[in-house]
Amino acid sequence: MAWQALYRKWRSRDLDEIVGQEHVTTTLRNALHADRVAHAYLFCGPRGTGKTSVARILAKSVNCLAPLEQRPCNECAICQSINAGRSLDLIEIDAASNRGIDEIRDLREKVHFSPSEMRKKFYIIDEVHMLTNEAFNALLKTLEEPPSHVIFCLATTEPHKIPATVLSRCQRFDFRRIPLQQITAHLETICEAEGFDIEPEALEFIGRAATGSLRDAISLLDQLAQAGETVTLDHARHILGAAGSESVGELVDHWLAGSVADGLRLLAQVSDEGADLRQFNRQVVEHLRGVLLLKATGETALLHVTTDVQTAMQAQAGRTGMPALMRAIQFFNEADRDLRANTRGEPLLPLELAFVQATLAPATAPVEPPTPSGDPPNEPATRPVPRPVVRPAPAQKRPASTAPATEPYPAPPASAPPPTGDLGIDRVRATWNQIISAMRGQSLKLQALLRSGEPAEVRGNTVVIAFPAVFFTEQLGTPPNTRLVEDVLSQELGRPCRVRFVLAQGSMPAPVTGDPDPVIQAAVDMGGRVRKD
Repeated sequence: MAWQALYRKWRSRDLDEIVGQEHVTTTLRNALHADRVAHAYLFCGPRGTGKTSVARILAKSVNCLAPLEQRPCNECAICQSINAGRSLDLIEIDAASNRGIDEIRDLREKVHFSPSEMRKKFYIIDEVHMLTNEAFNALLKTLEEPPSHVIFCLATTEPHKIPATVLSRCQRFDFRRIPLQQITAHLETICEAEGFDIEPEALEFIGRAATGSLRDAISLLDQLAQAGETVTLDHARHILGAAGSESVGELVDHWLAGSVADGLRLLAQVSDEGADLRQFNRQVVEHLRGVLLLKATGETALLHVTTDVQTAMQAQAGRTGMPALMRAIQFFNEADRDLRANTRGEPLLPLELAFVQATLAPATAPVEPPTPSGDPPNEPATRPVPRPVVRPAPAQKRPASTAPATEPYPAPPASAPPPTGDLGIDRVRATWNQIISAMRGQSLKLQALLRSGEPAEVRGNTVVIAFPAVFFTEQLGTPPNTRLVEDVLSQELGRPCRVRFVLAQGSMPAPVTGDPDPVIQAAVDMGGRVRKD
């Protein structure tokens, strides 16, 4: 017999074998026993959660030759034909490659032909959200009133892209990500049947890496089982290119300690060891999420981690606050998108920037100015957001060659008149997210750097942007980078603009003597340079 991939060999053959979707299987089983099967279904949910498997089981159950309460029997000619994939009356269509109106017109013409061997002709349209608007319109009437011998089952990972007119004509079932315990238990069953020797810790690691997808978990198990020896946790990490939970927890410790240099050195070590950077970043987000849950609820039942990791998370939750945790998770979430798109340049840079941003984030928070004595106690909600207060330049004497764009500047007094001209700070702040998004088309690196800044003031046609550390101003202050930022500002604000990069209050300027501090050492590690007096 030809070799089969495990996910195909272990595909569920009846509703009892479906893992983690009891809310779906119970309803469908009741409908089958009552002989009240609908003419159109929509199965929604993440990949690998059983949508297509349930659709095939439903096709077998409707057409099985066994008594109603025994369907599907998986023994009759109909069930065996569907299991073997040779039934002519079970039509599976991949909407990603058959998305046009011509393919749907062809379906409409053939749908009226009676089934050749089954009671009901069954259409499964996978990734149905990929159909064009014209194709959806062509399908609509047939979907609403199909011939009595036809059942449609649509499957999608993106239900928000389905037109409301189609949604209203289907019974919708939402499939959920499968819990870790159920994935691990199913993998243990497969290992026992197949004779695989894999440590329980390695199975749990596979379940975590699958992120709720049983198909992905079985595929990873298939990959590891080819080693032909006992698969340990370290072996699984090596094969799948993932770093250990110790490295993740150590990175979070460096973040909590504010040790930028140690954190960047650890990231470099993880990269040198060949870890998948996107997978490592997801592990960091998952770890921070666990700390956040502990901080918010104090309940360990929400975590699916080992006792050692749980103890470390509890200690970390006591060393930080909710706002800092939320900012850190946001920075690393954004790094995942940049890691996916970063096909050129330094692959580790998005992770490094996320760590530096998370570590320095408290210094970038705007400082609320004191309320004037004449103001009423309850201010209107429409009052403009106050400008972040920036600190005066350091008293040390700077070398003459230092670029003015990297020097701190004093904040204008609270009584200073508003900027003149059409360009104002409120307009820049309102457009800031749009400017950040537009910078992505010019440079991912500059986009990541700009995220750490905040518009502080407008002087004529010059936009002043404050940053938490000299590293950011030096990186952005080079002539080519400055020109790119000015081009994007001019385009998004609709008028020629200049830009100036300065240090915000609480920032950490480059030292002129003595040993470099951790932030400057981090900048050097990432390619920056330090001017010496």
